Amino acid sequence: MTALRDIRKQFLGFFDTRDHKVMKSSPLVPDNDPTLLFTNAGMVQFKNYFTGAETPPVPRAATSQKCVRAGGKHNDLDNVGYTARHHTFFEMLGNFSFGDYFKDDAIKYAWDLVTKDFGLAKDKLLVTVYHTDEQARKIWKKVAGLSDSQIISIATSDNFWAMGDTGPCGPCSEIFYDHGAHIAGGPPGSPDEDGDRFIEIWNLVFMQYEKFADGKQIDLPKPSIDTGMGLERIAAILQGKHDNYDIDLFQHLIAASVEETKVKAQGEALFSHRVIADHLRSTAFLIADGVSPSKEGRGYVLRRIMRRAMRHAHILGVKDPLMHRLVPALVEEMGDAYGELKRAQPTIEATMLEEEVRFRRTLGRGTKLLEDATAKLGQGDTLPGDVAFKLYDTYGFPLDLTQDALRAKGIDVDVKGYEAAMKVQKDTARSHWSGSGDAGDDAIWLELRDKYGPTEFTGYEMLDGHSEILGLVVDGQAKDKAGTGESIAFITKSTPFYAESGGQAGDKGKSLSIHGSEIKIVDVKKLAGDLHVHMGMVKSGEVSRGDLLTLHVDPDIRLRTRRNHSATHLLHEALRRVLGDHVSQKGQMVDGERIRFDFSNGSAISGEDLAQIETMVNHVI
Repeated sequence: MTALRDIRKQFLGFFDTRDHKVMKSSPLVPDNDPTLLFTNAGMVQFKNYFTGAETPPVPRAATSQKCVRAGGKHNDLDNVGYTARHHTFFEMLGNFSFGDYFKDDAIKYAWDLVTKDFGLAKDKLLVTVYHTDEQARKIWKKVAGLSDSQIISIATSDNFWAMGDTGPCGPCSEIFYDHGAHIAGGPPGSPDEDGDRFIEIWNLVFMQYEKFADGKQIDLPKPSIDTGMGLERIAAILQGKHDNYDIDLFQHLIAASVEETKVKAQGEALFSHRVIADHLRSTAFLIADGVSPSKEGRGYVLRRIMRRAMRHAHILGVKDPLMHRLVPALVEEMGDAYGELKRAQPTIEATMLEEEVRFRRTLGRGTKLLEDATAKLGQGDTLPGDVAFKLYDTYGFPLDLTQDALRAKGIDVDVKGYEAAMKVQKDTARSHWSGSGDAGDDAIWLELRDKYGPTEFTGYEMLDGHSEILGLVVDGQAKDKAGTGESIAFITKSTPFYAESGGQAGDKGKSLSIHGSEIKIVDVKKLAGDLHVHMGMVKSGEVSRGDLLTLHVDPDIRLRTRRNHSATHLLHEALRRVLGDHVSQKGQMVDGERIRFDFSNGSAISGEDLAQIETMVNHVI
């Protein structure tokens, strides 16, 4: 049997000998795409190469990319552990061409690898092409000798990939493996295509067009290749399995779970062990990449995954925290390929233990509430949404955890009622909050953004500028003018003032109108996406919408802020060198007076380490 780690190595080695640069997996937290919750495909780290925003350092590359799909449109969390191929964490093997080779080589590489190196039988394979892509169809016939019945035309978006509404796009060609007639399901494009007989193993994307907002498509001057193959899927086929959880990696993790829980992986307990094994991977890798469990964003998704696994440990009857005890088994399986697991192992174990101890304090009470609420409910009934929300709000039960707990009983949850209860809480919290009112309601700035467009920032080149007041807000209301002593917020068409962003404070300074009025600017915030909103007070005279201003950034504060910003980079590097590569920045606040740097680490910094970090930073300065 070919081990998963050897399949990964074989794939990368295949492309290494064909002049591809084998590159490391990028982190699970994307550093080049704020729209993504987690890295969910191999092409994410190369996105700017495909769009032309950056020049690729090499013409072709290959990776084994760690991916997480457990939030947003990829939220299949409640299926994980119960199906053959749903995972929160998976590895995507891929080869990439940045304007170098195209369809001929991409198809030949794929066919050679799966049939010669992997040894899959040709009669067990079929491919799909986009219905207008005759070029790909001809290449498949030439390279693989496939019959017309083995090349299926697909007219849907399943076989046409686009990065977004505009930008690079192109047809896809997918390779499918036939597991045999004894398994239900039909080929792609058929009414029974959702069955498990024909499984997609590799997707080849031919990026050959650029799409514009009006729907027009033109040929790219340098078409590119982006491919993705699920490592767990191909491992199942090469190991003679139909279920991903039966491959060697998962069997070792499940065996570790059985050893620690003393519960055999059979019957209903099998699903719990599968959930634990899957969630162990996503949890450990997310923590290793600097994500910490929290109440929002990526941290909340991590907490949901962790608590789902911990509830399944509870179902198995485990009385003491379990997850941290399974980390050594995971490191043994994947630590050689992903060194960050080894480096961050103490942090991973400490974080898991702390979270499980915290969750277990409320798990029993929450479980009791759920049992009482469902005592008179039977299969087909629905748990009220306000009860599900109370479980979340009081006991830390995410909605999908409650749904998962009721799955075996066939009881649904009133999701709309849950969302309504959530909205009531948010509205109540919002009504009890009051700010200064200077900036006004978001709707004002959104309206101004729609009317005038984004603010042009000129502060990289100069500290002074001239522009007219486009919008003026006083006490949260749009006004035409303001007088001496009034606090105001205003926007201009362009500005040299940096707006607070990325944890760095906005500039301070002043502005003078052509009438001699002066505004003291104490802060600048970025609102409505890309408006630089100046906050301040009219020191003398009167200012009006339409006034031409001379804007002056305080150069001393800007210089000190820039120096402090540079110091955060030095501090981050020193922390990683002294404490380990697992250290990840979680936030910062930088202004002209001080810096605050938030980072992940499993324990408090010792006095000795603190002194070493301080010495290292000062030495560079």
